[in-house]
Amino acid sequence: MLTVLTRVFRVPDLRGKVLFTLGVIVLFRLGQLMPAPGVDIVVVRQCLGSASGGVFDMVQLLSGGAMLQLSVFALGVMPYITASIVMQLLAVVIPRLEALRKEGQNGQAKITQYTRYATVGLAVLNAGTIVTLARTGRLLPGCPQPLLRDDGLLAVTVIVLTMVAGACAVMWLGELITERGVGNGMSLLIFTQVVAVFPAYLSKIFVLSPMSFVVMIVSGLFLVAAVVFVEQAQRRIPVSYAKQLIGKRTYGGRNTYIPMKVNQAGIVPVIFTSSLLYLPTLVAPLLGAEARAWVELNLTSGTHPLYMGTYVLLIAGFAYFYVSITFNPEEVADGIRRYGGFVPGIRPGRPTAAYLGYVLSRLTAPGALYLAVLALLPLVAFAILRDPGTQQNFPFGGTSILIMVGVGLDTVKQIEAQLQQRNYEGFLK
Repeated sequence: MLTVLTRVFRVPDLRGKVLFTLGVIVLFRLGQLMPAPGVDIVVVRQCLGSASGGVFDMVQLLSGGAMLQLSVFALGVMPYITASIVMQLLAVVIPRLEALRKEGQNGQAKITQYTRYATVGLAVLNAGTIVTLARTGRLLPGCPQPLLRDDGLLAVTVIVLTMVAGACAVMWLGELITERGVGNGMSLLIFTQVVAVFPAYLSKIFVLSPMSFVVMIVSGLFLVAAVVFVEQAQRRIPVSYAKQLIGKRTYGGRNTYIPMKVNQAGIVPVIFTSSLLYLPTLVAPLLGAEARAWVELNLTSGTHPLYMGTYVLLIAGFAYFYVSITFNPEEVADGIRRYGGFVPGIRPGRPTAAYLGYVLSRLTAPGALYLAVLALLPLVAFAILRDPGTQQNFPFGGTSILIMVGVGLDTVKQIEAQLQQRNYEGFLK
């Protein structure tokens, strides 16, 4: 590890990018720990100690412990990620967005601007809902004292505006990391959110049961190794380019491949499914006692069969849908044909597109099954063990493992690529 850091910090440009990224991450965590104005942080921390399990642990995990604490960066990166996914889905049904996506850099800049507007709208909706729940005492059920020092209209408006401004600042920080730092900014920030709560979760497990702590660590290491193996797995479609004589020079005549990963959808289906399953819990208190009771019975506990079935079906469905909109076999086949390439044994054009679609469907099936099993594995373990202490503090869920492994591998590959560009061997070998 020391050799890796030496190689990274030996290059001035790369050293500056890494330090800049670390500085933005520290600033991001400070914003997540800073309470919004008008929030009684002492009461919030006292009530958080008694609110655990089910949706509370999921929210704490995905927000880095910031949402239920009503901090400045309480919304984190979830509004931006949700807006990005929604824009990708809308590009399938709205011709204007589809045309912008094909225009190249200028079209992508406009889509990014639309995503920012959608992020602000979602941030206003999320912040308003969270503050309303805190104002009515339903954000942390069972809390005997009010979470807000003043529940007047002006005070509530200030808190909502602070959280929305925090979401916009997080969006800006993520874009800064992407432009001037190392790796994808939003991915690194959500990685930070997940990793930030791990020490607290592990310490709770160790206090409750040291033996469960050891078993969980060993199981988590095996799970991480399995996730790394599957995330690296890919099907390579060979592509050959014929030689072309242009002027006095010969171009082409090389062989390459199209890498198609087993988990082509990445972590998006799991994150989007977790967000959708949290929405009923977030909205149910505003609909009435009967709806709240039904949601708490069926969609809050991870051990309920309805919750498990809905979780698996949504993940599998979003995996297929997301892969279908992010990888277009016809566009890939047309690009191969345009540059004089072909898949050996397959005719260019429609036959190549049909072949790519067939391979993609065959890969998406085990990929969706892998995501569903990985997300369902902790829930099944909870149902079998029925250990309340472990169940409420289990950090090695499918969402957290996928985020850590996926973002970690991607960041390492980008750092290695920059090292190799500067005549270094890299550090993965």
